[in-house]
Amino acid sequence: MTVAGVLTREQAAGRRLPGEPKPIDWIGYVFVAFFALPFLIFNILPVFFGAYVAFTEWSIIGAPKWVGTENFEDAFADEWVWVAFRNVLFYGLIIVPGVTILGLAFALFVNKGYPLSGLARTMFFAPNVVSATVIGLVWVWLLDTQYGLVNNYLGVFGIGPIPWLTSTSWALTGVSIASIWWDLGLAFVLILAALQDIPRDLQEAARIDGANAFNRLRFVILPHLRPVLSMVITLQLISTLRIFSQVYVMTNGGPAGASSSPIHYIYTVAIVRNLYGYASALAIVLFVVILGVTIVQRFLIRETN
Repeated sequence: MTVAGVLTREQAAGRRLPGEPKPIDWIGYVFVAFFALPFLIFNILPVFFGAYVAFTEWSIIGAPKWVGTENFEDAFADEWVWVAFRNVLFYGLIIVPGVTILGLAFALFVNKGYPLSGLARTMFFAPNVVSATVIGLVWVWLLDTQYGLVNNYLGVFGIGPIPWLTSTSWALTGVSIASIWWDLGLAFVLILAALQDIPRDLQEAARIDGANAFNRLRFVILPHLRPVLSMVITLQLISTLRIFSQVYVMTNGGPAGASSSPIHYIYTVAIVRNLYGYASALAIVLFVVILGVTIVQRFLIRETN
């Protein structure tokens, strides 16, 4: 049989010849395109367009006018930018420890298998699946100065009405309480999953050696939870720096900017004042801050192998 005959039989059988390039499976690319194209169009391209707009003066009408770094210079000179970042610092000091400590406490309770722990598991996680808008509206009612349930219960103990959302001194605290309640579910689930991975033999050995509950928590449980606690703190820091919905629904940044956040101020600059170039520059500043905080936090709370 000739070589040509062998090649013909190989080709007829559908087998590739030596040196022949592998055919492209276009069907796979078609399936990937259903996700890749929308992700490219609605996620990646707007990032690059926003980075370009940050160096321009643009009010969405007409062509962008190139202004160089003027928007960034204005951002550092804008007192309201510093107010927003100062507020988010206080948000972080309240929300991050609150979510982490309460998430750990609730996870320890459920992990013990006490009566009604199954119901508690559902109740602790339930707020996390509700939208931030609903959470904000519920807490606006709960924290109402005159008719809110919180002030009514505080009145039982002789505490007068607290203006949770209408006072410059209390607005940050009021929004933080709602944020802790909303974000608690994710931290609770992550810590509970890590708790269930800790070998029970270690805790039994510590108990036999005479370690009380506090020492078992300190020397057995917390060292094993260090990676997940680091992740919870990192996620919560990023979430706090990006806080918007609760602020918008509950206080709209007031009173007098006392509860404003960077994203709320970016929204105000872009949507209310139509300064899209300046808003894009603020968004890039916020991205750099989030990236820097994340890197520093991961360096300070290193995971142990």
